[in-house]
Amino acid sequence: METQNITTHLQERFGPALQQSPPDAWQVETPDFRLLVLLSTDQSWLRLLIPIVPAEVAQPYFSQILAANFDLTQEVRYALHQSVLWGVFQYDLASLTIVRFEAAISRLLGMKQEGIDPFFNTLVEQQIRQIITAAKQRGQSLEETMRTLDHFYSEGIMGSLDDSSDDKQQVLAAWQRQLERLWTEET
Repeated sequence: METQNITTHLQERFGPALQQSPPDAWQVETPDFRLLVLLSTDQSWLRLLIPIVPAEVAQPYFSQILAANFDLTQEVRYALHQSVLWGVFQYDLASLTIVRFEAAISRLLGMKQEGIDPFFNTLVEQQIRQIITAAKQRGQSLEETMRTLDHFYSEGIMGSLDDSSDDKQQVLAAWQRQLERLWTEET
């Protein structure tokens, strides 16, 4: 891919949000994201970068993030630098195609849009599975487990005593849905 192709493609896709620092850097900045496009010093490698969240926000999910790099992210990766979790794509410029360039941009924008939500959801599901396993080991039914969780919320062990009745009911309804969904999967 030639550097002019990079400029042309970014202009077509992002229009006036594109800023260029010839000959080796581009930036797309919108209210939703900032995408950096950089060439290596010898201009043989292209790197796309998008900041996702501060590192301290991502820290509780580092093991899930590393697993995602191994299993899910395909041609893009999560990386830490300057106390920020980034989405990164690196590729040899000479063999880079427009199709691969576009796919990488789309995947990075998807990573930014998802943020750390997938990792939070995975962690929550793991914890729900642990609750189910413990409940089943004690011989509790799904209904008994829900009563226990309701009791924990009423006593302030889970949630907050300051939560309104509606907030508490919404949280318990979410627990109910997740427990019902996962109950038969755990033995």
